[in-house]
Amino acid sequence: MKSLALENLSKTYFDPYRGTQLTAIKDVSLNVKEGDFVAVVGPSGCGKSTILNMIAGFVPVTSGRILVDGREVKGPGPDRGVVFQSHALFPWKTVAENVTFGPKMRGVGKQERAKIAEEYLALAGLSHAADQYPAELSGGMQQRVGVVRALANNPDVLLMDEPFASVDAQTRMTLQEELTRIWEERRPTVVFITHDVSEAVFLANRVVVLSKGLVLEKVEIPLARPRSWERLVEDDKFKALSNQVLQLVRSA
Repeated sequence: MKSLALENLSKTYFDPYRGTQLTAIKDVSLNVKEGDFVAVVGPSGCGKSTILNMIAGFVPVTSGRILVDGREVKGPGPDRGVVFQSHALFPWKTVAENVTFGPKMRGVGKQERAKIAEEYLALAGLSHAADQYPAELSGGMQQRVGVVRALANNPDVLLMDEPFASVDAQTRMTLQEELTRIWEERRPTVVFITHDVSEAVFLANRVVVLSKGLVLEKVEIPLARPRSWERLVEDDKFKALSNQVLQLVRSA
């Protein structure tokens, strides 16, 4: 896994109804070192998903640069894996086939793909589901498949756009704990977009607060790992950090 750098990043759109340019992102700079976990929070419309879509290469940059391991991003590529709010699994493929889709597209042979599927499904506790289809899985299990599918392609940076927003609260907490466990074992470089302040503080090493397309503040999260909700739910430092980030979001 490699580093990510945003250098004076800006994004504007033309509004045909008003005949003017609208600024979604303005002069954002951010360095995410190799193996770091950064969460981005802020009110709706502040530019969180726009930044992620630019990093993914889905949306062109107006000005500034995005660098992954020193290479400028010009479009989508296998060096960046994306996990969406919807799991976006192929319904006609088995769980194992979904996980190994990226490696297959890169020309990885059948035997090696079988090893990749075995390794990553074991990592997510899904070995028993290898031959099942997405429709046979719960929503939480589908999202876990989505996470390891992105990791199985060995990206330099893992981008996650509110991946747990569509599941119930209890499942969401379980998935958050699973993600921290997987991150601690593999240490991918992660950028995680969320509206949920507690989720951001629980998961990340650093929380970036956006306001109207600008970086309002970067908050370090010096909480010990491994992390669990059972331990942190009553932790004074966790509460203080969550409140700090919440107040920043509310002022944005």
